[in-house]
Amino acid sequence: MDQTILDTLHDVIVVGSGCTGAMAAQTLLESGMKVLMLDGGMMDSKYKSLIPDTSYTDFRQKADDQYKILIGENLEGLNWGEVSTGAQLTPPRKFITDQVEIFLPLESNNFHPMESLALGGLGGAWGLGSCIYSPPELEKAGLNANKMHEAYRVVSDRIGISASNDDASPYTSGGFNYFLPELEIDSNAKSLYDKYKKKRNDLNRDGFFMGKPALALLTEDKGERKKCSYNDMDFYSDKDKSAYRPWITIEEMKTKYKNSFIYLGEKLVKEFSEENNFTTVTCIDMMDNSVKTYSCIKLVLASGVLGTARIVMRSVKSENVKFPILTNPYCYIPCIQPGMLGKSADQRRSDFAQLSLFHDPDKTNADVAMASIYSYHSLMLFRIIREAPLNFKDGRKMMRWLLPAMTIMGIHLPQQASEGKYLKMMKDENSPTGDKLFAEYSLNEEEKLSRKIREKKFLHAMRKLNCFAIKKIDPGFGSSIHYAGTLPFNDNEAEFTLNPSGRLNKFKNIFVADGSGFKYLPAKGLTFSLMANAHNVAKTVIEDARK
Repeated sequence: MDQTILDTLHDVIVVGSGCTGAMAAQTLLESGMKVLMLDGGMMDSKYKSLIPDTSYTDFRQKADDQYKILIGENLEGLNWGEVSTGAQLTPPRKFITDQVEIFLPLESNNFHPMESLALGGLGGAWGLGSCIYSPPELEKAGLNANKMHEAYRVVSDRIGISASNDDASPYTSGGFNYFLPELEIDSNAKSLYDKYKKKRNDLNRDGFFMGKPALALLTEDKGERKKCSYNDMDFYSDKDKSAYRPWITIEEMKTKYKNSFIYLGEKLVKEFSEENNFTTVTCIDMMDNSVKTYSCIKLVLASGVLGTARIVMRSVKSENVKFPILTNPYCYIPCIQPGMLGKSADQRRSDFAQLSLFHDPDKTNADVAMASIYSYHSLMLFRIIREAPLNFKDGRKMMRWLLPAMTIMGIHLPQQASEGKYLKMMKDENSPTGDKLFAEYSLNEEEKLSRKIREKKFLHAMRKLNCFAIKKIDPGFGSSIHYAGTLPFNDNEAEFTLNPSGRLNKFKNIFVADGSGFKYLPAKGLTFSLMANAHNVAKTVIEDARK
């Protein structure tokens, strides 16, 4: 098959099967174009078949050998080192980072991102947050508001997003009405939300607004995908497909467009070269490290901003060039609601964010920080006991009692470029590609102070809701798993930037559909905006090809 493909000139090659690659490919295929997708393609071959279609409670009470799912056959679910990026991945999700250390080496003392070579990319562990960026945020990011608003609607129709009409709506759904009904929240979150309603005026004056999150999680059946069953197994299984994962789109396209869509896994794209009317893409076969090439008229890079940066750096031989990088500063804070102490935990519940708390001090939706609020249950006690100031034996007893009252607040802050945040390529003879990425990420004094002040304001807001922090955990830069800004949008054809259309400046047929162009990174989860932008980039590719 590869030899036939090798001799074929494809309409478009899409690199990557994550959220952006899946959306771009779908738009291209719907227009009648033929698409070859090149991807790492790692999949879970160990745990998927072992997970029963049942609730977490039934699973814990009845399943044999449940340790295989909860902590892994090789105990790979246990992590007793320092808290770091991806520490909360369960064994059935660990495949998402398979082979990354080998094929995507990265060196850094202060930036530790999560990358993926899996089918569906990081979308396989995406938290489903689907906030719409406000017009001021879109402008700062370099995105066209009118085009993005239409693209949000298209993506929402494709994947299904549930949202509520409440105080958080300006920050989640943006006031649009094409979303599914809201999800149910558990008793822990309901207790907190009821307190917010009583304190609303006071908190709103301080710039805080709470509501239910917008999530790519179905509350109504959608084709073969089933609505959320509230079985508390979301961190382990996607059996009912209620949570949107990009592999769902990939599998649907394989069937629906079998004559115009080819998917090739186990391919690591190394570089491209553009000639007058076509582009050659060079790959490493991950099975045997052999080199393969494919040709296309248009190339769409959707391999995540770090992967795309690598490919562009190699293609333009830019070893000494520094690319900017953005990630949201992130920390998470376990909190306790005393009124929930000792109460029984809900058996019917979803594991995703239960509430969203936004800080908009000037109430313009331009400089917004966000906290996602979770209850804690099916991730297992052993993952949280380590944060207790007690030995394991006593900590286990205390946490069992505290668990129904525990709330985890994950705080994301907005970010813009500065000198201390960059990537560059280094030689590495031990890497299959002969290189590795070096990253530096540090905040200036003003950014450090702003971060400290804002996180304190969130803690103060939670105290007003009679919810008290136990401890702040800072997993380090990169742990937000939100990345952008390596090839910032630029109207002037500057090298190592993108035209606002998504075309790589200085090139005619190379387009980037991930977040590489975003000049500003809002605190709101960016995946929905990434998919909307990918749809718009694909539309540009279609228009350009038709000319």
